[in-house]
Amino acid sequence: MSVSDPISDMLTRIRNALTRNKETVAVPFSKYKFSILEAFKREGYISRIEIEGEGVSKKLVVALKYGESGEKVITQLIRESKPSRKIYKGTKDLTPVRSGFGSSFVSTSNGILSDRECREQFVGGELVCTLW
Repeated sequence: MSVSDPISDMLTRIRNALTRNKETVAVPFSKYKFSILEAFKREGYISRIEIEGEGVSKKLVVALKYGESGEKVITQLIRESKPSRKIYKGTKDLTPVRSGFGSSFVSTSNGILSDRECREQFVGGELVCTLW
């Protein structure tokens, strides 16, 4: 069965793995998913990303991050723009999430950037997801 929204599928897999306190989660590979995960890593929400396999069986293995006492670094993970409803934000519309304790991730002409990086570079784009 094909997945109608692969980004939502990836975010759901991460959310489910966090609920079960898993150390890693595997998701099917795509360049777009890889760039989203790289942005998560730049902002400190995940520890590392590994690419396993070749061809059709290529997967991204994501190492999830937990605090010293085992609390989750990601507590909420929300898909904003969907295939049925695209959401676009300009630089002025990208306000800090949870008073700066969270991040929004935006697909821009410069790649996937966090809301903070978008404000620094004065670019806007499609709002992919928000997490805190």
